[in-house]
Parts: sequence; structure tokens; C-alpha cells
Amino acid sequence: MGPRAGAQMSPGLALLMWLTAHCSCPQAQGFSQGGLDASRADLWASADTSLLHDFWCQPASQLPRDQLSALIRGMATQQVPLRAWQLSCLANLAAQHGLQDDFELHPPNLLLFYNLTQVREADCWAFTRRAAQGDMELLANLPDQRVALRHAALACLGAPHPWLSASDLLLLGVLVCDMDASRIEAADPRVLENLQRCCRLTATQQAALNTLLAGGKTVLGPPGSWNLEGLRALGSLATYISSSLWMQVQEAVGLAFFSSTVATYQAGRLSQRDARRFVTGFLEAKAASVSSRPKRGTGRPCIHGDITAAMLHDNLFLVHYDCVQLESCLGSRVLKANLDPLLQHPLPVECQRVIKAKLAQVYPHGVPEDQLRLITSLVYLYSRSEIGQWNITSRDTVVALLASDVALENQTEAVLQKYLDHNGTITSTLLMAIGGSRLCWMSARQVQAIRPTEFRQAGALDISSCPQSRKDALYTKAREAFGSARNTANYYRLMRPYLGGAPVEELRYLVQANVSMDIDTFTNLNPRVLQSLSVGNVTTLLGQNVGDLQKARSHPTISSWLRSLNTSVLGELGLDRDTAGPTSLARSSTGAPNTTPCAPHLAPTSGQPGNKAPTSGSPPAHLRYLPLAVALPSGLLGLLYWGTPGPSQDCSWGACTKASKGGTGPAPHAGKLGLEGGAGHLPRPRGRLQAQRTWPCPTS
Repeated sequence: MGPRAGAQMSPGLALLMWLTAHCSCPQAQGFSQGGLDASRADLWASADTSLLHDFWCQPASQLPRDQLSALIRGMATQQVPLRAWQLSCLANLAAQHGLQDDFELHPPNLLLFYNLTQVREADCWAFTRRAAQGDMELLANLPDQRVALRHAALACLGAPHPWLSASDLLLLGVLVCDMDASRIEAADPRVLENLQRCCRLTATQQAALNTLLAGGKTVLGPPGSWNLEGLRALGSLATYISSSLWMQVQEAVGLAFFSSTVATYQAGRLSQRDARRFVTGFLEAKAASVSSRPKRGTGRPCIHGDITAAMLHDNLFLVHYDCVQLESCLGSRVLKANLDPLLQHPLPVECQRVIKAKLAQVYPHGVPEDQLRLITSLVYLYSRSEIGQWNITSRDTVVALLASDVALENQTEAVLQKYLDHNGTITSTLLMAIGGSRLCWMSARQVQAIRPTEFRQAGALDISSCPQSRKDALYTKAREAFGSARNTANYYRLMRPYLGGAPVEELRYLVQANVSMDIDTFTNLNPRVLQSLSVGNVTTLLGQNVGDLQKARSHPTISSWLRSLNTSVLGELGLDRDTAGPTSLARSSTGAPNTTPCAPHLAPTSGQPGNKAPTSGSPPAHLRYLPLAVALPSGLLGLLYWGTPGPSQDCSWGACTKASKGGTGPAPHAGKLGLEGGAGHLPRPRGRLQAQRTWPCPTS
């Protein structure tokens, strides 16, 4: 779904909705027992990136093997940026059709989700090397899969293997980011190339990096011989260099790199977090080497002279004026006239507090609105009462203050409330501009004030980081906005991002609808609600994705549910209470997937009181067998026989449902709301862009 779903439909969404509509019953035009009509389904294989980005699993599950294969290869060729929930179910579809052996033609990110037990030992190196080009952050909700990938990669190298050679590092790629510090420290110096692909380093990994750099065996040589070109080549790794190492670098080289880094930050190619870490470490080294550094509280006057406007445009400004001197040398007149260039520097926290205190002196009754748009980087320092002094009348001001990643819970709620107090409204364009995570920090009253039409037009907002209480409130709002969806397929597609707040009745309804929920959405469900679902409910809810429980069994939501089960049921699931044992690559010479059909347990398909059971996005034909993903443990196949047999069923193409007598029925909680309106244009917020990376990292 695109961000304007329900307003101006994107071509990708239109295509997917067409496919869904034409797959909703066996009599639909273009549908046959062999899949979609080729003349229509070929749209998938020939679609451009904008279409493929809106990939949805349920209509894709209707494609025959050749067309699904063409779709996956097209995604690799066009480097389509799919999200975790799309990749996990696509991996299971590929496994059902035995397409894993074509991994060299598949997107590296997709390989991260593949069932490692189905990778042939002979393919170990080739598979690992391609998977290691992917983005490991996509596995945030599959911790066991991430561990399994690392163990499988090390197994490819042979054991014991304490030292990583250059060829080993070429194989491991981004998987090195999960290696412990001792392996990194003992690795070939070319490990720097691997570490450059890590979103962030742990404290022990940072120490290992500095040990490597201090040893002088890397391409940079010993710190005393470092040059500007070599430091630039380090990329964001240079921001982890310790102050003790900066003290060994030639002063001219260090200053040149400082200026270069500030320019990179101001151009939006380095995140505020990375830039501030670098500046803090570098200035600590400089302060330690200057014995005459003035101390806070000594009452010493401005040493370097009053700060002028011209000085604020110098990239070395923070080198000449530390936070103590900033407090002593920055006058109110210069501050008022030059707040923008001053805040373009990656100021350490201490310096930010100095600026905030000076602004309070200049504006005792609150920062005026035209200046508020400049202080994005300072918002997190302000209390609710201080924000209460502000005057926020413009949507652009709200975006400037909240579009960055620095405002926290209290600031978000307070800023929005000041805007609402001046007759502002929370529109779809505002929601899209500030991002779904901001919904986490709105008050329940503010969430309730969002009009359903605006919520619909905002599309799929990511609220996975919200606390449970806010997920609950947002689910209620989403149900109000999307309850009139014309069938279960559309309803589920629109509601999926908000199901983390769904009550048990909603999940049981979805069990009946056989939606085949992806594991990424499943791990974001309310853990307490999940406890109310039986094993049969969960396996039916996950459908073809049930094998992904193995990949996420130590995720807090999954592990708490597993702890509620007895040992015998865990054994049937092919799991146990010990989450330490990773999945390893298969030790067989063949990689044929296990597609033995099974008859799953089906919940009764009668709807909630007063509702008929609507059809799902998967074909609600009279299905009989469910060809599960190859990741499904054999013990689970037997478990799926449990339960009261339902009416006549027919399982094919990876989904099982009972046909609805009335055809397409209403979605649960259906109302009278339609999809209407349009999203206007909002000027681009003034905040600084995040660093652009080949492997994107979370901003928080």
C-alpha cells in the first residue's frame, strides 16, 4: 500500500487490488485451476519498480510457478525495496514452489528469509555470499533466523575457524556485523570493509575497531601516518574513532577531516547521531591536549573574542569555540540573527543546552514561531511547560519540529496540542510528514480527534514501535477508518499495520478468514491477546507462514506464547524451550522441498454474531490441502490434523478456506465510511536529511 491509499490510488495498488478481486472466487474472470490467466498475470513479471514495491502476498499466491519465478527475478533485477513483512511471505511462496535453488537470481534480502535447512551443502558458499549482501536489519523480528545465518555462515568456513581471512570476509559480508569483538579484532585488517556496512557497532565492537586501527596494520597505517583521503574512505566508521587515537593524528589532517565531516553532515549525508559522536570524541582529544582549557565555573572571560556571524559559517567553528567559550562569547544579537547557521553545526549536548539557555534569555515568553522552525535539533530539551509558551499556528511548524527523530514523547504530544489549540487539524498529509512513529506519542484524545477520512488517506503508517496502550487506541481508530472495506482481503490489507492493538475477537475472525498472516505482523500482536489463542488458532492464522515460528521463537511475543504451552505441544511444533540452537544448512546433496500435503485444522467459518464469514484475499475456493513452506517442521504437520473437522474443504495454492454462501461478505465492524478525499501537498520540512546508505539503518 502506498501512503495515499484510499485517496489517489497508485498504479501498483490498483494492479494488486485487481488481482485480489479477480482471485476472490474460482469463477472469477482470468482464474483457472492452474492460476491466473497468463495474459493478466504477466503484468507482475513486466511491472516496473513502482508497481513491484506494492507487492502483496495474497494475490501473488495465485501465480503459477513460472510466473512467480519471473516476479522474483524481476524484483532482483530492478532492486525493488521490499519490507520485512513482504519478504517473509514471499520467501515461503518461493519455498512452496521449490524456487530456493534459484537463489543466485533472487534478491539478497529475500535470501535472508529462506529456510536454511533447504540450502544444499554444495551451495553453502554461493548462498551465504549472496545473502551477505542483504540488509540484516530486516530480521529485527526474526532473531533466531539472524543467529542461524551467522552460524550457518561460520559452518561454511569449517570449524574451528577462529581467524577470519580476507577470503572469509568476502564470503561473510554484512554477517560480520553480528560477530563478537574477539573475532573482529583477530580478523584480517580488511574487515573494515565489512564493518562499513553495519548500521551501528556495539561498545565492544567499537573497542575492537579502535584496537585494529591502533595496530597500524589496516590500509590506513599507524595513526600518525593517516591522511585525509584514508579517513574519508572509512565513511561512518571514522565516527567511532576514539579520542585517544585522534590525539595521535597529525593536527592538520585531523582539522581537515573535521571540516570535511561537518560539510558532509550539513549536506545531509551523515546522520546527526554519527556526526555528534565524531565531534564529541574529536573535541575531547583536542581539549585533553590543551592544558590551558578554561574550566566551567571559573568565571574566566571570553578568550577567543566575541563570536561573529562570519565565524558561524566556518566548519571549524566548534574547534575554536568549545561549549564553555560558546557560553562566554555568543551575544544575544548574533544569536537572534544567526540561529540557523549556528544550529547547522553538529553541536554536542552540552553546547545545545547552552543555546537553549541563551534562547530563554532572549525570548523569556517563549520562542517565536518563525524561530521554532529552526530549533528542530533542540526540541528534545524542552519540557511540556516550556512548549506551552510557544505559539504554533502553522502545519509547517509542526512538521519542522516533529519530522526529525529527536522529539520524544512529551514533546510530540505538547507540540500537537499547541497546534490543535489554535484550531489546527491533524490531516493525512501531516500524518505522512511526521511519520507513523509520532502516533505512538499522541494522547488518546489526540488520536480520537483524527478524522477517519484523514486516517484512511494517510495509508499504512508504521506503529510497530508504539507502546501497547497506543496500539490499542490506534487499532480502534483504524477500525473506524477501514471498517467499510468491501471484503476481508481489502480489510486485512488496510488493517495489517494496526493489528498490534487488535482484541482476541478480531484475531479469531481473521483465523476464520485464513489470511495467512506474515510473521512480522504476528510478532507485533498484543502478547496478552495472543495467550488467548490456541495452537490451532495460531497455526491457521499464520497459514503458509507457520514455519516462520522457528525463525522467531526467541522474540519476546513468540517466546511468551511458547512458555504458555506444555512440552508435548512444543514438541509437536518442532520447537523446544531452549532458543539457543540455531538452524543450520542442510547436509544433504539435494534441496528438493518437502511439499507433502496436509489437512490443516480449520476454525469454524461462521462470522461474528450477525455477520457472515467474508471471503479472504486468498482464493476462497473449496480447498482441500495446504502445501506448507519447506520451513515447516515435520512435527507440526501432524499437529495441523488436530481439531474438529470442518465442512467440505479444498486446499490448493497455499490457502484453505470455506466458501461463503453469500460470496463477498462484509468486513468486521463494517460502517458507512468510504474511501474518499485527496491528500494535499505539504512543503518539505526544513529538517536535515538523514544519511543515505546502501543498507538503510533505523534512525532511532
